[in-house]
Amino acid sequence: MDADDVAEDLYRLPPVQFTAARNARAAEAKRAGDAAAARRIAAFHKPTLAAWVSNLLARQKEEAGQLLELAEALREAHRTLDPEQFRTLSHQQHVVIAGLARQAGGLARQAGQPVSPSVLHEVEQILHAALADPEVAGQWAGGRLTKVPAVSTDFPGATPLAQVSKKDAKHEEPTPAPASRKAPDAAEGKRRVRLKEAMKAATEAAAEAGRREDDLRRAEEEHEQATARRSAAAGRVTLLTAQLGEAEEERRAAVEAADEASVRVRDAAREQRAAQRKSVTASRGVERLSGGDSGR
Repeated sequence: MDADDVAEDLYRLPPVQFTAARNARAAEAKRAGDAAAARRIAAFHKPTLAAWVSNLLARQKEEAGQLLELAEALREAHRTLDPEQFRTLSHQQHVVIAGLARQAGGLARQAGQPVSPSVLHEVEQILHAALADPEVAGQWAGGRLTKVPAVSTDFPGATPLAQVSKKDAKHEEPTPAPASRKAPDAAEGKRRVRLKEAMKAATEAAAEAGRREDDLRRAEEEHEQATARRSAAAGRVTLLTAQLGEAEEERRAAVEAADEASVRVRDAAREQRAAQRKSVTASRGVERLSGGDSGR
Protein backbone atom coordinates (compact mmCIF):
# COMPACT_ATOMS: atom_id res chain seq x y z
CA MET A 1 0.00 0.00 0.00
CA ASP A 2 1.34 3.42 -0.97
CA ALA A 3 1.12 5.69 2.09
CA ASP A 4 1.32 8.82 -0.06
CA ASP A 5 -1.72 7.75 -2.06
CA VAL A 6 -3.55 7.08 1.19
CA ALA A 7 -2.56 10.53 2.47
CA GLU A 8 -3.94 12.12 -0.70
CA ASP A 9 -7.29 10.43 -0.03
CA LEU A 10 -7.34 11.15 3.71
CA TYR A 11 -6.54 14.85 3.49
CA ARG A 12 -9.44 15.35 1.10
CA LEU A 13 -11.89 14.18 3.77
CA PRO A 14 -13.56 16.62 6.16
CA PRO A 15 -11.75 16.61 9.53
CA VAL A 16 -14.65 14.88 11.30
CA GLN A 17 -14.10 11.83 9.08
CA PHE A 18 -10.31 11.86 9.15
CA THR A 19 -9.44 9.87 12.29
CA ALA A 20 -11.74 6.93 11.64
CA ALA A 21 -10.65 6.70 7.99
CA ARG A 22 -6.96 6.95 8.91
CA ASN A 23 -7.24 4.20 11.52
CA ALA A 24 -9.12 1.98 9.08
CA ARG A 25 -6.48 2.44 6.35
CA ALA A 26 -3.65 1.82 8.84
CA ALA A 27 -5.33 -1.39 9.97
CA GLU A 28 -5.81 -2.41 6.33
CA ALA A 29 -2.10 -1.91 5.63
CA LYS A 30 -1.21 -3.90 8.73
CA ARG A 31 -3.45 -6.80 7.69
CA ALA A 32 -1.80 -6.72 4.27
CA GLY A 33 1.57 -7.20 5.98
CA ASP A 34 2.90 -3.71 5.14
CA ALA A 35 4.00 -2.63 8.61
CA ALA A 36 5.99 0.37 7.35
CA ALA A 37 3.00 1.82 5.48
CA ALA A 38 0.78 1.13 8.49
CA ARG A 39 3.11 3.12 10.76
CA ARG A 40 3.29 6.03 8.31
CA ILE A 41 -0.47 6.14 7.88
CA ALA A 42 -1.10 5.95 11.62
CA ALA A 43 1.21 8.94 12.10
CA PHE A 44 -0.78 11.23 9.82
CA HIS A 45 -2.14 14.18 11.81
CA LYS A 46 -5.76 15.23 11.62
CA PRO A 47 -5.99 18.72 10.03
CA THR A 48 -7.78 21.57 11.71
CA LEU A 49 -10.87 22.82 9.91
CA ALA A 50 -9.01 25.89 8.62
CA ALA A 51 -6.09 23.76 7.40
CA TRP A 52 -8.49 21.42 5.60
CA VAL A 53 -10.20 24.38 3.91
CA SER A 54 -6.83 25.77 2.81
CA ASN A 55 -5.90 22.32 1.46
CA LEU A 56 -9.04 22.38 -0.69
CA LEU A 57 -7.79 25.63 -2.18
CA ALA A 58 -4.27 24.25 -2.70
CA ARG A 59 -5.69 21.55 -4.97
CA GLN A 60 -6.98 24.25 -7.31
CA LYS A 61 -3.81 24.41 -9.39
CA GLU A 62 -4.43 27.81 -10.98
CA GLU A 63 -5.15 29.50 -7.64
CA ALA A 64 -2.25 27.77 -5.91
CA GLY A 65 0.09 28.85 -8.70
CA GLN A 66 -1.13 32.43 -8.37
CA LEU A 67 -0.25 32.53 -4.67
CA LEU A 68 3.12 30.82 -5.12
CA GLU A 69 4.10 33.21 -7.92
CA LEU A 70 3.17 36.16 -5.73
CA ALA A 71 5.23 34.69 -2.88
CA GLU A 72 8.31 34.41 -5.10
CA ALA A 73 7.81 37.97 -6.37
CA LEU A 74 7.57 39.29 -2.81
CA ARG A 75 10.72 37.45 -1.79
CA GLU A 76 12.48 38.86 -4.84
CA ALA A 77 11.35 42.37 -3.86
CA HIS A 78 12.87 41.84 -0.43
CA ARG A 79 16.08 40.45 -1.91
CA THR A 80 16.54 43.35 -4.31
CA LEU A 81 15.09 45.99 -1.97
CA ASP A 82 12.93 47.30 -4.83
CA PRO A 83 10.48 49.74 -3.16
CA GLU A 84 8.31 50.21 -6.25
CA GLN A 85 7.85 46.50 -6.81
CA PHE A 86 7.31 46.04 -3.08
CA ARG A 87 4.48 48.61 -2.98
CA THR A 88 2.73 47.04 -5.96
CA LEU A 89 3.03 43.54 -4.59
CA SER A 90 1.94 44.52 -1.07
CA HIS A 91 -1.35 45.80 -2.43
CA GLN A 92 -1.70 42.76 -4.65
CA GLN A 93 -1.00 40.52 -1.65
CA HIS A 94 -4.07 41.72 0.24
CA VAL A 95 -6.34 41.53 -2.80
CA VAL A 96 -5.18 38.01 -3.70
CA ILE A 97 -5.43 36.62 -0.17
CA ALA A 98 -8.90 38.08 0.43
CA GLY A 99 -10.12 36.65 -2.88
CA LEU A 100 -8.58 33.22 -2.28
CA ALA A 101 -10.03 33.01 1.24
CA ARG A 102 -13.51 33.71 -0.12
CA GLN A 103 -12.99 31.06 -2.79
CA ALA A 104 -11.84 28.60 -0.13
CA GLY A 105 -15.06 29.23 1.77
CA GLY A 106 -17.02 28.46 -1.39
CA LEU A 107 -15.12 25.20 -1.87
CA ALA A 108 -15.91 24.21 1.72
CA ARG A 109 -19.62 24.86 1.14
CA GLN A 110 -19.52 22.76 -2.04
CA ALA A 111 -17.92 19.97 0.00
CA GLY A 112 -20.84 20.12 2.44
CA GLN A 113 -18.91 21.84 5.22
CA PRO A 114 -19.80 25.55 5.54
CA VAL A 115 -17.32 27.43 7.71
CA SER A 116 -17.55 30.46 9.98
CA PRO A 117 -15.84 33.83 9.46
CA SER A 118 -13.32 32.94 12.19
CA VAL A 119 -12.25 29.85 10.23
CA LEU A 120 -11.83 31.94 7.07
CA HIS A 121 -9.67 34.33 9.10
CA GLU A 122 -7.41 31.39 9.95
CA VAL A 123 -7.33 30.45 6.25
CA GLU A 124 -6.06 33.95 5.51
CA GLN A 125 -3.35 33.47 8.17
CA ILE A 126 -2.27 30.29 6.39
CA LEU A 127 -2.06 32.10 3.07
CA HIS A 128 -0.04 34.95 4.61
CA ALA A 129 2.35 32.37 6.08
CA ALA A 130 2.64 30.61 2.71
CA LEU A 131 3.59 33.93 1.11
CA ALA A 132 6.36 34.59 3.60
CA ASP A 133 7.80 31.12 4.20
CA PRO A 134 8.80 28.77 1.34
CA GLU A 135 8.60 25.76 3.67
CA VAL A 136 5.01 26.56 4.62
CA ALA A 137 4.25 27.25 0.96
CA GLY A 138 5.52 23.77 0.06
CA GLN A 139 3.42 22.09 2.75
CA TRP A 140 0.35 24.04 1.69
CA ALA A 141 0.84 23.38 -2.02
CA GLY A 142 1.01 19.65 -1.24
CA GLY A 143 -2.50 19.82 0.24
CA ARG A 144 -1.45 18.25 3.54
CA LEU A 145 -1.27 21.17 5.93
CA THR A 146 -2.56 20.20 9.39
CA LYS A 147 -2.62 23.45 11.36
CA VAL A 148 -2.32 27.23 11.09
CA PRO A 149 1.42 28.10 10.99
CA ALA A 150 2.90 31.20 12.54
CA VAL A 151 2.87 34.18 10.18
CA SER A 152 6.34 35.53 9.42
CA THR A 153 7.14 38.86 7.81
CA ASP A 154 10.89 38.24 7.55
CA PHE A 155 10.69 36.49 4.15
CA PRO A 156 13.35 33.83 4.85
CA GLY A 157 13.78 33.34 1.12
CA ALA A 158 15.52 36.71 1.00
CA THR A 159 19.21 36.84 1.75
CA PRO A 160 20.08 39.16 4.67
CA LEU A 161 22.22 42.14 3.80
CA ALA A 162 24.97 41.06 6.15
CA GLN A 163 25.25 37.72 4.34
CA VAL A 164 25.28 39.45 0.98
CA SER A 165 28.13 41.68 2.06
CA LYS A 166 30.20 38.74 3.36
CA LYS A 167 29.56 36.66 0.25
CA ASP A 168 30.57 39.47 -2.05
CA ALA A 169 33.70 40.08 0.00
CA LYS A 170 34.89 36.50 -0.60
CA HIS A 171 34.91 37.00 -4.34
CA GLU A 172 36.74 40.31 -4.34
CA GLU A 173 40.37 41.09 -3.78
CA PRO A 174 40.80 43.04 -0.54
CA THR A 175 41.79 46.40 -1.97
CA PRO A 176 41.71 49.48 0.19
CA ALA A 177 38.92 51.84 -0.82
CA PRO A 178 39.81 55.45 -1.54
CA ALA A 179 39.21 57.66 1.42
CA SER A 180 36.75 59.74 -0.55
CA ARG A 181 34.45 56.72 -1.12
CA LYS A 182 34.34 55.37 2.43
CA ALA A 183 31.71 57.78 3.62
CA PRO A 184 29.33 57.26 0.63
CA ASP A 185 29.69 53.46 0.87
CA ALA A 186 28.93 53.57 4.59
CA ALA A 187 25.98 55.88 3.98
CA GLU A 188 24.67 53.58 1.23
CA GLY A 189 24.96 50.56 3.51
CA LYS A 190 23.04 52.33 6.25
CA ARG A 191 20.42 53.43 3.76
CA ARG A 192 19.93 49.87 2.55
CA VAL A 193 19.63 48.62 6.12
CA ARG A 194 17.05 51.30 6.88
CA LEU A 195 15.23 50.45 3.65
CA LYS A 196 15.10 46.76 4.55
CA GLU A 197 13.81 47.60 8.02
CA ALA A 198 11.23 49.95 6.51
CA MET A 199 10.09 47.28 4.07
CA LYS A 200 9.75 44.79 6.92
CA ALA A 201 7.78 47.31 8.96
CA ALA A 202 5.61 48.07 5.94
CA THR A 203 4.99 44.36 5.42
CA GLU A 204 3.93 43.98 9.03
CA ALA A 205 1.74 47.09 8.84
CA ALA A 206 0.16 45.93 5.58
CA ALA A 207 -0.54 42.51 7.07
CA GLU A 208 -2.10 44.11 10.14
CA ALA A 209 -4.13 46.50 7.99
CA GLY A 210 -5.26 43.58 5.88
CA ARG A 211 -6.32 41.65 8.97
CA ARG A 212 -8.21 44.66 10.29
CA GLU A 213 -9.91 45.14 6.91
CA ASP A 214 -10.83 41.47 6.89
CA ASP A 215 -12.18 41.82 10.44
CA LEU A 216 -14.23 44.81 9.29
CA ARG A 217 -15.55 42.89 6.29
CA ARG A 218 -16.51 39.93 8.47
CA ALA A 219 -18.12 42.24 11.04
CA GLU A 220 -20.11 43.91 8.28
CA GLU A 221 -21.19 40.53 6.91
CA GLU A 222 -22.20 39.37 10.38
CA HIS A 223 -24.07 42.64 10.94
CA GLU A 224 -25.87 42.19 7.63
CA GLN A 225 -26.80 38.63 8.52
CA ALA A 226 -27.92 39.64 12.02
CA THR A 227 -29.99 42.49 10.57
CA ALA A 228 -31.62 40.09 8.14
CA ARG A 229 -32.38 37.67 10.99
CA ARG A 230 -33.79 40.53 13.07
CA SER A 231 -36.04 41.60 10.18
CA ALA A 232 -37.18 38.03 9.65
CA ALA A 233 -37.86 37.61 13.37
CA ALA A 234 -39.79 40.90 13.45
CA GLY A 235 -41.84 39.69 10.50
CA ARG A 236 -42.62 36.45 12.30
CA VAL A 237 -43.56 38.37 15.45
CA THR A 238 -45.93 40.56 13.41
CA LEU A 239 -47.46 37.50 11.76
CA LEU A 240 -47.78 35.60 15.04
CA THR A 241 -49.23 38.67 16.75
CA ALA A 242 -51.86 38.92 14.04
CA GLN A 243 -52.53 35.19 14.31
CA LEU A 244 -52.74 35.53 18.09
CA GLY A 245 -55.31 38.32 17.69
CA GLU A 246 -57.33 36.17 15.33
CA ALA A 247 -57.07 33.21 17.68
CA GLU A 248 -58.14 35.36 20.63
CA GLU A 249 -61.16 36.57 18.65
CA GLU A 250 -61.99 32.99 17.74
CA ARG A 251 -61.65 32.01 21.40
CA ARG A 252 -64.03 34.76 22.51
CA ALA A 253 -66.54 33.73 19.85
CA ALA A 254 -66.22 30.12 20.90
CA VAL A 255 -66.75 31.03 24.57
CA GLU A 256 -69.89 32.97 23.65
CA ALA A 257 -71.14 30.11 21.49
CA ALA A 258 -70.42 27.63 24.29
CA ASP A 259 -72.28 29.81 26.81
CA GLU A 260 -75.26 30.11 24.48
CA ALA A 261 -75.20 26.39 23.79
CA SER A 262 -75.07 25.73 27.53
CA VAL A 263 -78.22 27.81 28.01
CA ARG A 264 -79.89 25.96 25.18
CA VAL A 265 -78.91 22.62 26.70
CA ARG A 266 -80.32 23.68 30.06
CA ASP A 267 -83.56 24.91 28.50
CA ALA A 268 -83.85 21.82 26.35
CA ALA A 269 -83.24 19.59 29.36
CA ARG A 270 -85.96 21.41 31.32
CA GLU A 271 -88.40 21.13 28.44
CA GLN A 272 -87.47 17.49 28.00
CA ARG A 273 -88.23 16.79 31.67
CA ALA A 274 -91.54 18.63 31.43
CA ALA A 275 -92.44 16.69 28.30
CA GLN A 276 -91.45 13.47 30.04
CA ARG A 277 -93.72 14.27 32.95
CA LYS A 278 -96.60 15.02 30.59
CA SER A 279 -95.97 11.75 28.81
CA VAL A 280 -96.04 9.80 32.05
CA THR A 281 -99.25 11.54 33.15
CA ALA A 282 -100.89 10.85 29.81
CA SER A 283 -99.85 7.20 29.93
CA ARG A 284 -101.36 6.78 33.38
CA GLY A 285 -104.61 8.38 32.18
CA VAL A 286 -104.78 5.88 29.35
CA GLU A 287 -104.19 3.04 31.77
CA ARG A 288 -106.96 4.22 34.08
CA LEU A 289 -109.40 4.61 31.26
CA SER A 290 -108.46 1.29 29.85
CA GLY A 291 -109.03 -0.33 33.21
CA GLY A 292 -112.49 1.32 33.58
CA ASP A 293 -113.67 -0.03 30.22
CA SER A 294 -112.66 -3.58 31.17
CA GLY A 295 -114.64 -3.29 34.44
CA ARG A 296 -117.97 -2.63 32.64
